[in-house]
Amino acid sequence: MTGADYFVPFRTKLRSMRTEPFGADPAGVRMQRILNSPNFADGVFQNPLGARTRPSGSGLEFAKIYFQKEQRIRRAPAGPVPVHATTLADLAAPPATGLRLTWMGHSSVLAEIDGRRVLFDPVWGERCSPFPFAGPKRLHPVPVPLATLGPVDVVVISHDHYDHLDLPTIRALAGTDTVFAVPLGVGAHLERWGVAPDRLRELDWNETAKVNGISLTATPARHFCGRGLRNNQHTLWASWAVSGPEHRIYHSGDTGYFPGFRDIGAEHGPFDATMIQIGAYSEYWPDIHMTPAEGMRAHLDLQGGRPHGVMLPIHWGTFNLAPHAWAEPAEWTKDAAEEAEQAAAFPRPGEPFEPGGTLPVGPWWRAVSAPMAHSWRPARSTEGLDEASKGDLDLAGER
Repeated sequence: MTGADYFVPFRTKLRSMRTEPFGADPAGVRMQRILNSPNFADGVFQNPLGARTRPSGSGLEFAKIYFQKEQRIRRAPAGPVPVHATTLADLAAPPATGLRLTWMGHSSVLAEIDGRRVLFDPVWGERCSPFPFAGPKRLHPVPVPLATLGPVDVVVISHDHYDHLDLPTIRALAGTDTVFAVPLGVGAHLERWGVAPDRLRELDWNETAKVNGISLTATPARHFCGRGLRNNQHTLWASWAVSGPEHRIYHSGDTGYFPGFRDIGAEHGPFDATMIQIGAYSEYWPDIHMTPAEGMRAHLDLQGGRPHGVMLPIHWGTFNLAPHAWAEPAEWTKDAAEEAEQAAAFPRPGEPFEPGGTLPVGPWWRAVSAPMAHSWRPARSTEGLDEASKGDLDLAGER
């Protein structure tokens, strides 16, 4: 070490030691775009509605709940998840209706829309973590190897958290001809990982890129960013409205509920299908993730306040990220959809379906889920029931 090294800012030294999974900080022209963004103020990107990005309440209380053995058991499937073994034959023929969705687990969805293929938030890694030996691990295998998925026109990234932006997956896709549509600042990570700058479409909120006849618009979301211990809010988070000549779809990314869904729907909807985050919610972080009830409300807002199109629940079932029971997001969403008289699809991971065709609606998760309380349901009368029946009222599977 030379004497001059002592004058290098400590933060700069930390950056130089940062390994590849942590990505890269925006700089140069990219950083200037960030500084000029109407959504950047006081040194950070701002949410459309104020949001607490750090867990609230007692950390000790949360740790007791999260790491208790009984609680850990309920947050995982009770048996192997019945993954649909997606084959090339499943995806070879074009969708009869012009739109087909294949949920790969968590927030990863392959959307075939009007002759183009759009892959949202692809995560094929075993862990959503910067380390191969620690962090949340998959609860089911990927339905199809990435190498056999076939050509993709556009990869869309919602934000740079590890369960949405996965280094090994991006590296694999960097060797293809796909274009990457990402929120402002996220391109710095992808360039470090081998994506050529001319294949990046880096957008601020309400900016649109066109790729092979498909329009992709980065729309607001209520969340936050960061891949390190320090969260500088120098990369943007987004939801996405995607439209082709005949169809429109929406992917929420991660977001808390906010009134802006109505504006997004008025500008870009109504949608043939929405992919809505309904998992990893908690009272400890109520502003940055939606409950299933909030997710249904967001879908209806996007559709002009009435049931329309198909809702696909995402961000559940693949990684253990919150205190709720493993299958609770699906069970609660199913109830919310029935109450709203809104069509919702519940495919197994890897199971393709067409929103304009027959929907997968069976509660497949019940076969591999421990009993769970339906705490979101209104209290029901137990008059006239024996004690055994009363005890069964709030278990998964009871209707």
